[in-house]
Amino acid sequence: MSASIGMELELMAMSFLLGILLMAAYDLLRLFRLLIPHGNFWMGMEDFFYCLFCAWMTFSLLFWENSGVIRAYILVCAFLSMVLYDRIVSRTVLGLLKNAGRWIKMKIRHRKPWGKEGGHGSRQQQKK
Repeated sequence: MSASIGMELELMAMSFLLGILLMAAYDLLRLFRLLIPHGNFWMGMEDFFYCLFCAWMTFSLLFWENSGVIRAYILVCAFLSMVLYDRIVSRTVLGLLKNAGRWIKMKIRHRKPWGKEGGHGSRQQQKK
């Protein structure tokens, strides 16, 4: 295998890993949204800055590893790895996180008060 083909394969692997990194970052953003619900304006701002982050990371990969030359296969490979990560890893993890969140909310809503007044109460009240 020639050196130039080896470099192209290495660049392709780096773009594949970049796609995974970008989707993992979006999963963190999704987790943040699950933990702290907020309005459409702030979600739009978060998405805007996420898109800037994606553009910057992709530009950096192309600039440092390929002298700024845009190659379609690099962008396609990054996009395909993002789709694969979303379909395989992200949906499973987010489904588990949502179920865990529902379970925690259910436990908080249905917990029994410790004392008669709903406070901590004394040991004798807790034994009754």
